[in-house]
Amino acid sequence: MIKDLSPIDKAKYVAACRAADLVQSGMRVGLGTGSTAAWLVRRLGERVRDEGLSIKGVPTSTATAQLAREEGIEVISLDQAGWLDLTIDGADEFDGEFNLIKGGGAALLQEKIVATASDQMVVIADAGKEVETLGAFPLPVEVIPFGWQTTRTLIEEALDTMDVLGTSVTLRMNGEAPKVTDEGNHILDLHLKRIGNARQLALVMNQIPGVVENGLFIDICDKVIVGHGDGRVELRDLNEGTVLTNMLGDGGDNLFSDLAD
Repeated sequence: MIKDLSPIDKAKYVAACRAADLVQSGMRVGLGTGSTAAWLVRRLGERVRDEGLSIKGVPTSTATAQLAREEGIEVISLDQAGWLDLTIDGADEFDGEFNLIKGGGAALLQEKIVATASDQMVVIADAGKEVETLGAFPLPVEVIPFGWQTTRTLIEEALDTMDVLGTSVTLRMNGEAPKVTDEGNHILDLHLKRIGNARQLALVMNQIPGVVENGLFIDICDKVIVGHGDGRVELRDLNEGTVLTNMLGDGGDNLFSDLAD
């Protein structure tokens, strides 16, 4: 299977497969949203069918919930789970301190709630998502529909005092209509180019009336699994300060052996 994938899809696939190996029977697992997370859900579905893996999945969107059910994964709500052993999700950007921008799939609110209700969060991403400084990817901010234009104005005014290179704010659209999240909200995309102080920006954004949540994930991610187009995959552990490099074999076989620390 892996030989038929494009380099970018291969990178996503190997990262997802490596993350799936972290999941053990009996775990309550947060299931992320997006193209890379979809590979994870499919791989976990394979393990459920082929290995008898028994887990309870808490999805971060209706799309992920549907895919998980199709793959035979038991789906429960976060309230039913209470607390999670592990959340695995993608990212639109990550930096060297494992700070993230998420929300490209408009699921940032549920993603952040689920991630913070977990013993650990693991991000899976292709190598192109790694950046020196966050901000090239537009920062999503979820806002309530009522008075969203006023909220946008307040955000623009706040950005004038922030350490960013751009201050353009656009409403995310779905065709001719605004994009609507699972919670019935809108998404404003902040085109900042570079974020000098992500922690400060996240705090300021969430103080603005009308803002529900922002896509900066600060001090939430514990591990990042980076996939490459040649089949290599790196597991980086922030707390341990280690990097393990592995190779995924062709045909979907997991041939992980530690090659480097």
